[in-house]
Order: sequence, then C-alpha cells, then structure tokens
Amino acid sequence: MTERPAPARLELLVRHDDESFEVREVGSSLAFVQSRPRRGLDGSFEVSEFASRVAGEQGFVLKNAATERFLVLSEPEKFLWEHMDGNTSLQELATAYVLRYGEFDFDIIPNLIRKLQRAQLLTLEPKSRLRQALARNRRQRAAKTVETMLMGLERIKIASRTVQPFFQRLHRWGGFVVFTRAAAVSCLALGVLGGVAAVALLRELDDIFSGFGGHALLGVLVVKLLFFGSVALHQVVHGLACVHYGRRAREFGFAFLHGFVPTFYVDVTDIFMASRRARVVTAVSGTLVHLVLGAVWFLIAAQAPVGSFTQAFAAASGIIQWQALAISLYPFCFIEVDGYHVFVDLLGVPTLKHDALSYAAALLGGRARLRWGRLEGLWLAYVALSTLSIAAFLAFNVWLVVRAIA
Repeated sequence: MTERPAPARLELLVRHDDESFEVREVGSSLAFVQSRPRRGLDGSFEVSEFASRVAGEQGFVLKNAATERFLVLSEPEKFLWEHMDGNTSLQELATAYVLRYGEFDFDIIPNLIRKLQRAQLLTLEPKSRLRQALARNRRQRAAKTVETMLMGLERIKIASRTVQPFFQRLHRWGGFVVFTRAAAVSCLALGVLGGVAAVALLRELDDIFSGFGGHALLGVLVVKLLFFGSVALHQVVHGLACVHYGRRAREFGFAFLHGFVPTFYVDVTDIFMASRRARVVTAVSGTLVHLVLGAVWFLIAAQAPVGSFTQAFAAASGIIQWQALAISLYPFCFIEVDGYHVFVDLLGVPTLKHDALSYAAALLGGRARLRWGRLEGLWLAYVALSTLSIAAFLAFNVWLVVRAIA
C-alpha cells in the first residue's frame, strides 16, 4: 500500500511596518489562489551567474546584501525568483513554469520559498485593496481589529486531502457521462431552450418580480444561499474532470477567499501534467453547472403562474446562475477565474493581468510611453474590456435589484 504523502504547506515570511517579521503557514491549495510572494527590493540582493562543467548546467548564486547569506539557484529557480514581484500569484507562477519548461514539479515552488524565507529574501504582502489599507493603518485600533478578524477568517478551513477515492467512485458510478458527446449536446440544447425561455421572461420582468410581494429582499437572499450550493457542485465537476483525465484531485474543502469571501474549492493542480485539452475541459466543465441550472430555473419560471412567488424565485435563480456562468467564462473582468486561465493558457501569457495592470499604471503615472506592439495592445485591450465589463456588471445588478424591489 502506497503511503499517502503528508499535506504540503508553505511557510512565508511576513514583514510588518516596524520591520519585524513573522512566519505564517498557508495551506497549499489556498496558497495557489491567494499568495503573491515578493522578493527583496533592488539593492537588497545580488545575483551572479556560473556554469557547472560537471553537470553541464547553468546556475546562479543569490546573495542577501544585508545578511551576507548566499543561495545557489538552478535556472528554473531563478526563473521563478524573477516572477516573485509581489503581484504574480503562485498559480500564475505554476502556469508560467509549465509553459516555459513543459512540465511541473510540485515541490520546486514550496522548496524555493522555504529557501528564500530562511535567507530573508522573500516577504508576503496583502493583495486586496482592503487588506493593504488595513496594513497601512494597523496602528489604529479599528483597522487592527478588522485585520485581525480577516486573518481569523483566513484560518477557517474545512477540507479533506483524501478525496481522490471519492471522485474516482463518483466517476465510475456515472460521473464519466458528464464528459461524453451526448452530454455536451444535451447541455447545449438545454442552454438554447433556457435562453428562449429567458428572453420571453424578460418581457414580463416587472410582473414576474411582483411575485416576491413585500419580501423581495428576503427572496433574493434565499436565492443567493441556494446559489452557494451550486458553487460546491461546480467544484465537484472540476474534480471529476481531473479524475477523468487520469490525474489526482488533491484536496476539496471550504474556506474564506482573501479573508472574507466564503467559497468552496478543489485542488486540481495535478491537471498541469495532462494535455492542454484536458486543462481546458477541466476549467470549462465546472462552469457548465451554472448553464444547466440556470436553464432549468428559466424553464420552471416559464411554466409557473405569472406573478407567483415560484416564478419570481425561479427567474431570479436563473439570472444569478447565468451571471455566474458569464463571470466564470469571461476572461476580461480583473478576476482570475476559469475563463481567464483558459485564455492565458491558449495565448501563452500566464501573467496577463499583472502585466496589463502594471503597464496601465506606468502609463497613467508617466513612467512609460504608449507603444502599439502586439503585447502592449493586448494589455490595453484587457484593461479596457475589464473596466467596461465591471461597470456593465454593476449597472445590470443595480437595475435588477431596483426592478425586483420596485
């Protein structure tokens, strides 16, 4: 019997405003989503190249200028080190590594981070605007209290690392059907029928939402809670797809993303070892849960009595499910979701969001000149489309709430 590997964890060095440090341990699955390591500032380290005549490989020596400590890095480790700029997530690092070397070593990133942490050459900074603001105002009691609460939520995690047998049984007992051609055709047909029903319902939206009566806000909240359950199903299908292609689902659980967004997640990073087709199918398959559920809800609403609570509830559920489908598949919304990962995988630009935002910030700050190369055009298009998409999404949701309450 093969011994199950111990759960991988990352130890990251966190620097505070008073220049003190603490070591924070982060679960591996959440680390791929949340952690964005930052190397030392320019001038705090030196890099020297050397060639090994014995191994015939290129190597590098990394020196901490303050502590006089030295590290020997391989060429792949130096590649990762150069991407640790505080903006690139570990997931983006892994994708960049696969695209560069055509394979993925699950140990190289955590091992490199441990080496850099021991040499005090790496820090972890909060990424969200809220967390950055709280960190800057940590001396204020209210900000410190909120930051402490968010850190507490980050530690809340219900997960299992022995889910592979569950997904294998689920796949064997009928889950494989999801990945057949018949299932794909059925899903598309159901989506078309749901779309026809949705268009018809939009013409009578005021009458439909009147079914909530004086309980519109409560109805919308219940719809949101039911939608949360579909997020778990979304992740289950991701795990099934990973198993379908002969890879291993490493972990499944519940956690607070960025410290305050409750979500389910599944670790399918083993799919990096499969083909590009497998990676695309694994990413897209989970999102189709929202297509199917949304279509079913729209069809229920179309058959329900006009102005009834059932119709209002079903229509609102269908809208939220298809919003989730659009957000999951649409790559231009400043969110690194399934569609974004498929997009950057196909283009071979794993750090698109980071590079685009950095270029736009440099343009606005006068630190860069406008250029019209292919890469610069992609960056500008990404920022422009994402900005317009977020504005349209917010406007639609405000309109929808106003129509539901009115």
